[in-house]
Amino acid sequence: QARLAESGGGLVQTGGSLRLSCAASGVTFTNNFMGWFRQAPGKQREFVSGFSAYSSSTYYADSVKGRFTVSRDNAKNTLYLQMNNLKPEDTAVYICAGELRPGGTPAAPDAYVYWGRGTQVTVSS
Repeated sequence: QARLAESGGGLVQTGGSLRLSCAASGVTFTNNFMGWFRQAPGKQREFVSGFSAYSSSTYYADSVKGRFTVSRDNAKNTLYLQMNNLKPEDTAVYICAGELRPGGTPAAPDAYVYWGRGTQVTVSS
């Protein structure tokens, strides 16, 4: 059974850094797209970043460009999100998504087959 498990969240001050991990088990996404989303209380789930295994291309929401870096270790079947210069508005549950549906839009939550449970990131001002 496919499972995505996030880790690395926590509480940091403004300007701090965190590195999130998403370990996949039961399925290998070596030829597909994986992404990071986040959801703050009372808000819709929003796309943060994505990684294409086909081209090793990376994608970012405008709000995190220049601060966040997505990467992937195929040998470990793990996706990472390095988050630097964190801001209070980055506070949310960060959720990993895997296996983009054919024809799906990477930034659309309903385009993914598998989801993790998320890890909380809290940035204090």
